[in-house]
Amino acid sequence: MATKNSFSLKQKALLKSFRHYRKAETALHPLNYLFWECTLRCNLSCLHCGSDCHVDSEVPDMPSDIFLREMEHIAQKYDPTKIMVVITGGEPLLRKDLPEIGFKLRKMGFKWGIVTNGYSLTPNIYNSLVNCGLGAITLSLDGQESDHNWIRNRQDAYSKAMNALNLILSTPRVQSDVVSCVNKRTINKLPEIFNDLKKRGLKTWRLFTITPIGRALDYPELDLSADEFTSLMNFIQAKRAENSELTVNFSCESYLGTYEGKVRDGLFFCRAGINIGSILADGSVSACPNIDRELIQGSIYKNRFTEIWENNFIPFRDRSWTKIGLCKTCKEYKYCEGSGLHWWRMSDKQLLKCHYSEIR
Repeated sequence: MATKNSFSLKQKALLKSFRHYRKAETALHPLNYLFWECTLRCNLSCLHCGSDCHVDSEVPDMPSDIFLREMEHIAQKYDPTKIMVVITGGEPLLRKDLPEIGFKLRKMGFKWGIVTNGYSLTPNIYNSLVNCGLGAITLSLDGQESDHNWIRNRQDAYSKAMNALNLILSTPRVQSDVVSCVNKRTINKLPEIFNDLKKRGLKTWRLFTITPIGRALDYPELDLSADEFTSLMNFIQAKRAENSELTVNFSCESYLGTYEGKVRDGLFFCRAGINIGSILADGSVSACPNIDRELIQGSIYKNRFTEIWENNFIPFRDRSWTKIGLCKTCKEYKYCEGSGLHWWRMSDKQLLKCHYSEIR
């Protein structure tokens, strides 16, 4: 397996050329993904939730007409066929108007998808979403029955998620994947989970680790040790080398040194604020929804999204401010540029975790 300092000549060449691509992409910053945090309400209270969502949120759901008005303006300024709108939450299925919203997005030319825990996904709801142009769906599944129910804090969460997965896999034309939070309870069970998902016919499985924010701060057992994280990298590398019908990917959360090019489809590039933007439940504009709210760049209640996208986002496109602490003397900074921005706590400019430094 890879070791921390054993870069191949091919890897070095790829990393060097990729730096030029990343620089050009940052200068152009084309919007490719737009997250809409459609609600902060949720029907679960997951232990690893970074948003600390509740059944009844203090922040009301954004009215659909306000969101759609903003999307119409975006469609006038940019090519909507090149933008994927990802509806997230909270739990987006708690909104009853998603089919209508999705239909109007498709009519404008946008592709759209949702991220869901699957708890409320019934055949009727799913069919209505598909009939209104649903193009992609990501289902959260965090292990086998006892582990998934534990982290989701509900005893029927797993059975509901499995029903949702079977439903999703019955419609091959909708792009689907399962995303799983790997933690101390599941790190040694990944082969079993892989085999189960493969038998069910899943094609893409995406793994990520916990960000110690929100409710997750209260559960240290969610956080992998350095050795466990290295084990995760080795598992993914081995599964990808098998060329199985089920592709395993690590998330885009961090730079991985010699594992770059081996555990996901592309090289590390935190595209937050470069290709990825978001409209949050309260109208705030940022990049990925789980990035520190101190990096919010504006509000659609004050300015157009497109104006904010073009004129703000400086902290996302000039990341020289991240060259502090561990990053200041790191020889890999030129390839990493401060890791994924969701790892930064902005109140004291602290990088909460560096996966590269953990690799054994």
